[in-house]
Amino acid sequence: MTVSRRDLIKGGTLGLLGAGFLGRVDRVAALQNPAVGLTDTLKTQASGVSESLFLKPQPGEEGPPAPADYDRLPLAWNKRTVQRFKDLLAERDIEAFMVRNPLNTIYLTGYWHTTTERPEATFMNRDDDDPWFLYPGLDRDLVRSWWFGGGKMYFDFKHAEGAFPHEGIVQQGKSVDLFRFLLEGIRSHGIQGNRIGLDGELYPSELAKVKEILPGIEFVDVSDILIGMRQVKTPEELALWRRAYVYFDRAHAFARDYIMTHGTDITDYEVKVATELWSNDQLYQDLDLADGAVHHGVRSGVRIGVRAGPVTAVPHPNQPYYNKIGRGMALQIAGIAQVGGYGHENYRPFIIADNKGEFDPHMQHLWNVSRHCCDMQRDLSVEGVTCSQVAYQIHKYQVEQGVQDFVYHRPAHGAGVEGHQAPWLALGDYTMMRRNMCFSEEPGLYDPDHGCGFNWSDTVVVGKETGYRMSRVPYSEEWCWIKL
Repeated sequence: MTVSRRDLIKGGTLGLLGAGFLGRVDRVAALQNPAVGLTDTLKTQASGVSESLFLKPQPGEEGPPAPADYDRLPLAWNKRTVQRFKDLLAERDIEAFMVRNPLNTIYLTGYWHTTTERPEATFMNRDDDDPWFLYPGLDRDLVRSWWFGGGKMYFDFKHAEGAFPHEGIVQQGKSVDLFRFLLEGIRSHGIQGNRIGLDGELYPSELAKVKEILPGIEFVDVSDILIGMRQVKTPEELALWRRAYVYFDRAHAFARDYIMTHGTDITDYEVKVATELWSNDQLYQDLDLADGAVHHGVRSGVRIGVRAGPVTAVPHPNQPYYNKIGRGMALQIAGIAQVGGYGHENYRPFIIADNKGEFDPHMQHLWNVSRHCCDMQRDLSVEGVTCSQVAYQIHKYQVEQGVQDFVYHRPAHGAGVEGHQAPWLALGDYTMMRRNMCFSEEPGLYDPDHGCGFNWSDTVVVGKETGYRMSRVPYSEEWCWIKL
């Protein structure tokens, strides 16, 4: 039986792109050869027109930095970071630490792993060269093959006492209290000093177990030290962050070219899927994935969200983004990109001209006000200014422009490997900005009655004289006001 080109396409990922895409790619000459894959077909959609519009570096600008040439932070960076943490703890007369938040384990040790209901913890003494871990059996190969100084493994959650099926021991033992299990483990490992820094507070029931198992040991909340370290990025972190934006900017250009090419024949969902496939193919070809080996390509990828029409008027929609792109609509290209866990959001809002080739005046006003607020945030994001001051200036301007009915949220949030990170660009947050803190950029305006909304984002890095953005995608009418 002869398999047609359309059968091959339907059987693969292309089915996700919808029937409309099939009709168009049938006209692509490359597909006359059934051996050509979908990613090769999508390469024909990257015209390069939009990439030619990227913002160029300016002499004397404070940033962004040159992109990193590494795929993740090297272990040497983690060892330096742990030493900085130990030195700060020593100032509080603390000679050991334990972290239970996986984000803190990742930050300190570089041990990237998937988090679930299974508890894990990392412990080190001041004189320890390597970290000690509590970890579940399913991660035993990952944790032992990175920076590992021993630990205590339980089989799974909930762990039955003495049961280790992977060692041939299958039994229905007593359900193990994993916090007690952890305390007993660090007692066996040995504790330096009588104070342990912890990334949080203990419950009363946990304190009772500490008193029983580790008499004379005090746990001290040092989460303020850790979040302070994580908020102010090092040059190595910022360079890796910028590398993610190289691919993110190209994804934006691809999506814009795709929309300009196919116009009103496509849905926002199709643009999302096509762009994600194309951009991740570019990214993963450049990373050292070592044929799928662990610890390579960690937390790297480009995720795109495209929404057209009334769904743009809701800050956090609860409906799918699946709408035919049409004239006279608002449209947003958004998403998150990361390399080695670093990177963030990058949004651009569009206005699509109507059938007469004209742009709606109300949409223009909302778009212009929100864009100016983005520039205000960049210019105001300097060391020594409070988050509240920046938020106040932006909200005050919004009210002066008469768009208060369309304001739904604060202008921005802090940005880290977890996405949203303290501090917050909010009226009630008086945190002092420090150089190399990172923030989103989202002074969005939303008008559900008119079915349009305009929200931007980027990474704004706090600077000495002015903040700077990580993205080179323009904020211009030329880029965002389009005719189809």
